[in-house]
Amino acid sequence: MTTRVFRRGRSALVLLAAAGLTACVTIGHPFPTQGVPSLGIGTSTQADIQKTYGPPFRTGVQEGDVTWTYVNYKLRVFGEQCTQDLVIRFNASGTVKSFTYNTSTAGSCG
Repeated sequence: MTTRVFRRGRSALVLLAAAGLTACVTIGHPFPTQGVPSLGIGTSTQADIQKTYGPPFRTGVQEGDVTWTYVNYKLRVFGEQCTQDLVIRFNASGTVKSFTYNTSTAGSCG
């Protein structure tokens, strides 16, 4: 009887370990990337950005300017990783001062 319980426990442990190896972790959420190049420096407002991209994943301040960060990460134990970051910096009047978009793939993280 003890041997059967041990084998079942060991089998369950092996199944859990196998499931963990195929795990995928998602951080953030997909955001539209096709409009990124047309963000208007000095013209796009925080309201425009929020309407297009939704609430930012993270907010901060860089050299006195408000920053909003959007992320979409698909991290896998095995297989291709996909990361996308959009960091938007606003001037004192609340319009886009600058932005940076980075991605690890040519397409969408989906």
